[in-house]
Amino acid sequence: MTSLQVTRGTRDILAPEIYYWQQLESAARQVLTQAAYTEIRTPIFEATELFARGIGEATDIVGKEMYTFNDRGDRSLTLRPEGTAGVARSYIENKLFAQGGVQRLWYKGAMFRYERPQAGRQRQFHQLGIEVIGSADPRADAEAIAIASDFLQAVGLTDLVVDINSVGSSEDRVAYRAALVEYFTPFIEEIDADSRDRLTRNPLRILDSKDKRTQEISQDAPSILDYLSSESQQHFEQVQNLLTDLQISYRINPRLVRGLDYYTRTAFEIQSNQLGAQSAVCGGGRYDRLIAELGGADVPAVGWAIGLERLVILMQQVAEQKQAAIDFYVISRGEQAEAKSLSIAQTLRKVGFTVELDLSGAKFDKQFKRASNANAKAAVVIGDSEIEAGQVQIKWLESGDQEAVAIAELSDSFEALRQKL
Repeated sequence: MTSLQVTRGTRDILAPEIYYWQQLESAARQVLTQAAYTEIRTPIFEATELFARGIGEATDIVGKEMYTFNDRGDRSLTLRPEGTAGVARSYIENKLFAQGGVQRLWYKGAMFRYERPQAGRQRQFHQLGIEVIGSADPRADAEAIAIASDFLQAVGLTDLVVDINSVGSSEDRVAYRAALVEYFTPFIEEIDADSRDRLTRNPLRILDSKDKRTQEISQDAPSILDYLSSESQQHFEQVQNLLTDLQISYRINPRLVRGLDYYTRTAFEIQSNQLGAQSAVCGGGRYDRLIAELGGADVPAVGWAIGLERLVILMQQVAEQKQAAIDFYVISRGEQAEAKSLSIAQTLRKVGFTVELDLSGAKFDKQFKRASNANAKAAVVIGDSEIEAGQVQIKWLESGDQEAVAIAELSDSFEALRQKL
């Protein structure tokens, strides 16, 4: 009998990874509750029309990636590919506007897109998101970005930078779309096939292409910032001023358009430089026309979403990076050596080193393996022969170099040792 396995693009989440999920879920609830956001839970599947109208039929999500099926009543249903459209539908259907004021909502759950599975990107994936519905104030944009930054820092990410842009109002984009069509048309044979298709349907999406040649061509494309109305320009400047006041680092990126049709004015991504290579960890923006497009009132809104699979990978990498802070791993074997090992570990700790003492009593090769797994920079090796000689062996694990240091001179040798770490 063939063994049953998870479907391609889905995966089980087990220990120890599950602890990172629990950590981020706890941090999200704490940060968002403190900011007066209320949790909302919407269905995993909705009427296909919701996403076609809300996300946009010209997007890759609607055109290529949705899991759509007909139920027994011949109704077309779709597993949700993102969270905002469902929240907007719930806002209209449940008349949340009747409560008055601004609605601050947050959600967390599984989403579904038919994509090529890769690390941090599955066909069933999870998002955390917020929606601020009922305010056109630039402070709502800045608050959303600040809340995302607070959450990301709460789970251990630092060195965050915000890329921001304004995609203007729908009126601003009329002239801009025409300018993009005019610019890209001479390159019709050089841009990728998806971009050729977008040229007449949604030329802004060409700026979001991952094709290398299309990206090169896009570098000299007209900038949306040159087509903003005075009102849109003022809104964008106020968002920037608020981020400056909050001491949130940002960069203006006129090529940032995001992948969904419903965005208006502010669009942003948050990047983390913590691990050396820049990585987008959050994306969002303003969508002032979405609720009206879905049949509701003309209500402005802003929000963001974070892909949790990618975030968990970053959290794990940060944890591994922290583990690398162990300077010395003390290895001992033999009665006299083990008796002396704690004293040697304490001596090194008192002069400022991070030291882990192996307490297993296992053979040297197993202790060395643990030192390597702990990402220690060096092993302090003590056997009975070292005790008799009054010294320890220090083995630098990356290079394999080894040197003897007198036990009585460990404290005096710490500066020389520190320079080698």
